[in-house]
Amino acid sequence: MFYIKQELPINGNIRAKEVQLIGAEGEKLGVLSLREALSIAEEKNLDLVLVAPQAQPPVCKIMNYGKYKFEQAKKEKEAKKKQKAVEIKEVRITPNIEEHDFSFKAKNIRKFIEDGNKVKITVKFRGRELNNSKLGEEMLNKFVEELSDIANLDRSPKLEGRNMFIMLSKKA
Repeated sequence: MFYIKQELPINGNIRAKEVQLIGAEGEKLGVLSLREALSIAEEKNLDLVLVAPQAQPPVCKIMNYGKYKFEQAKKEKEAKKKQKAVEIKEVRITPNIEEHDFSFKAKNIRKFIEDGNKVKITVKFRGRELNNSKLGEEMLNKFVEELSDIANLDRSPKLEGRNMFIMLSKKA
């Protein structure tokens, strides 16, 4: 569904005495009074659209305004389709993770980064593990080393409460 929102002043909404007129095929028709320009547009069953209000005199173009707005809406929709929102994927680990678990998580993180997502790796400290926060920092640095070929470190290891985390994103 397309919504046509009126942005440019057309026909009777134009408030200028004289206008620089451009024809339907893009040819310049010169400076005319607003009344003459409106009558030319009416003869061709098209709209008179103010395209450059700041110019001296203002520039108006003869066109099918409904069709123009429809084309603009279509272009905007296509542009939106091509945009990809960057997601932040989170991977949680503990400071004493085993080697197999480490490689499995690293493989998943690599896949997320290759898909263009950012990855937040969180080390969750339980109980007295918080006293040895260096272990968690070493684990995060190990992930950074492992993924250094495809990922940049956005945020260095930071401790917040019982969690320490880093952010990784794809290299440009």
